[in-house]
Amino acid sequence: MKRSPAMATSSLAPPEVPMELHTGNRDRLITALRAHLSATASPPRGLALLQGGEEQTRHCTDHLELFRQESYFAYLFGVREPGFYGAIDIASGQSILFAPRLPPDYAVWMGEIKPLSHFKDRYKVDLVFYVDEIVQVLQDRFSEHGKPLLFLLYGKSADSGNYSKPASFEGIEKFETDLGTLHPILTECRVIKSEMELALIQYANDVSSEAHIEVMRQAKPGMKEYQLESIFLHHSYRHGACRHCSYTCICATGENSSILHYGHTAAPNDRTLNDGDMALMDMGAEYNFYGSDITCSYPINGKFNSNQTIVYNAVLKAHNAVISHMQPGVKWIDMHKLAEQTILESLKKEKIIHGDIADMMARRLGAVFMPHGLGHLLGIDTHDPGGYPEGLERPNEPGLSSLRTIRELKEGMVITVEPGCYFIDALLRPARDDPISSKFFNWEEIEKYKSFGGVRIESDLYVTGQGCKNLTNCPREIWEIEAVMAGAPWPPHAAATKAENGLPKA
Repeated sequence: MKRSPAMATSSLAPPEVPMELHTGNRDRLITALRAHLSATASPPRGLALLQGGEEQTRHCTDHLELFRQESYFAYLFGVREPGFYGAIDIASGQSILFAPRLPPDYAVWMGEIKPLSHFKDRYKVDLVFYVDEIVQVLQDRFSEHGKPLLFLLYGKSADSGNYSKPASFEGIEKFETDLGTLHPILTECRVIKSEMELALIQYANDVSSEAHIEVMRQAKPGMKEYQLESIFLHHSYRHGACRHCSYTCICATGENSSILHYGHTAAPNDRTLNDGDMALMDMGAEYNFYGSDITCSYPINGKFNSNQTIVYNAVLKAHNAVISHMQPGVKWIDMHKLAEQTILESLKKEKIIHGDIADMMARRLGAVFMPHGLGHLLGIDTHDPGGYPEGLERPNEPGLSSLRTIRELKEGMVITVEPGCYFIDALLRPARDDPISSKFFNWEEIEKYKSFGGVRIESDLYVTGQGCKNLTNCPREIWEIEAVMAGAPWPPHAAATKAENGLPKA
């Protein structure tokens, strides 16, 4: 078969997003807060108050960056516009939005100024007022027990080390505030996904899977990495209505595929693709705040050579082994070690390393080939919060210290499985200089992979009651990838469907 240069169409239709998704999220938070507070307050009182995101200009200019809502606020209220506040009364469950009061000339430059009733109907809240009315409204309605108590969002992200921003407004000193209660409880609510949340994550995965396949079909030597990124972005937006990506696209080829977070401003997906290169494409679309995170690895020329086959199959075996073991109660750190062990066993079989696998694991040599963690929670954020709740400490050992969670799996979690195998000089050099570690490596063989780069395979998994469901639908087996890159339909049953409709198979 010849590769088709034509841009594929899509049968996906962007789904309507019911605001019941966000009312359900608010209900979960209220239930959790009441349970937490019932031991200290009778009855539980106060309001959870969050401040939404603000539009930002590019440095000192008047150029507005494309706005994306703050994630905790998006989770509870689904509000797309900037400048809002939101409150939920813990006792009654009543929800209140506070909208910015816009100047008259907004209508000239930005469009219609919506009435408060519009936001009440659109976002399915009980009450809507203006931001400049926060003090009056909260004092008038919630002062029966003295100073109203506001639970503000303040807590540290285990991934970034940054702190969430507590709501702030003129007159907040007139209220009693609590900075310690809301963040851990709301974070834990985000860990378990509802069916409506899962539907959006599935849609983002469907769009991203299609876009990855389109990149795979069009990639060829002589192109630039940024052209592959452009194909993905175009397909996700045009066919999936996904204006935002979950993160900066990683379109790495050749040696760049060993740079774990390639694609940033200092390494901007700008290399020319060469025949014989391995590509590592880590890209995910976002729809209505909910995201995806998918990585596909394949040879640019559409055919795996022997070295590419060895490394790819080692990673694929680890990917599949982890998925086959996933179920509630499984410890994620054990899954990481399973992936490491599987990759080491494959490399040993090919005489790239030698010696006892248990000894290698004890010396953490798996981290030489896979320095990152196996995966992370996924939802409104690519690295969704909740990986390290109170009582869990991040390990210090190589590789394990990069784990974004060491939790036990629970039904309802969405987590990525992304093992990788890379030949990174900055890690191989210290291993070679270490007299004990060095003996496990066949340095003559490793020299053959000096410019190889790396392979990563990443899928998004939903933990079910008995196991897990793979939300990602990309070709993974070598024969599947080579067939798709040659023009075969994906998924394979599409050929039969086309034949039934009298259409050519490929």
